[in-house]
Amino acid sequence: MKTITILGSTGSIGTQCLDIISLHRDKFRVNYLTTNNNIDVLEKQCALFEPNGVAIADESAYQEFKRKTAFKGVIVAGKEGIEEAAADQHSDLVVVAMVGMSGLTPTIAAIKSRKDIALANKETLVVAGQYITDIAHQNNINIFPIDSEHSAIWQCLRGEHIESIRSIILTASGGPFLKYTEEQLQTIT
Repeated sequence: MKTITILGSTGSIGTQCLDIISLHRDKFRVNYLTTNNNIDVLEKQCALFEPNGVAIADESAYQEFKRKTAFKGVIVAGKEGIEEAAADQHSDLVVVAMVGMSGLTPTIAAIKSRKDIALANKETLVVAGQYITDIAHQNNINIFPIDSEHSAIWQCLRGEHIESIRSIILTASGGPFLKYTEEQLQTIT
């Protein structure tokens, strides 16, 4: 049985991970769940999955959760609490589904604690890709990409001879390129 921590459990990818866990309770157990401030969804997740602990980044949401929850596990707060959840010794795998730069330091904490990573947070690699891959290699940790584009590429490359690949083309269906003209798109690398 694998024990999983989900950083960003109340978001889209986090809830999808929990949907999969709910279908395979004989294979997976939840260790920690985290949220920025969506404590109503977190409370429901606690009732369904009975994690060992939760971490809430937003201090006021943390205080409100502590005041009204029936949850009896560990409750931690702030950036430090998220990092504590990421590094907890009882996890086999840490799903990093946090938004933007917020996933960077918890990912580092998890890797340094020798936890495999299921990474949905692309920004972590955009900002510190070389550092993250270096410490993952030094700690013999796997990083599994689980968000659409980078997971699709990873799946396509598995078992292939990397030296035979000349280029990889990513579509840019949204984000900063959404309103770019075809001419503007020609200069993107």
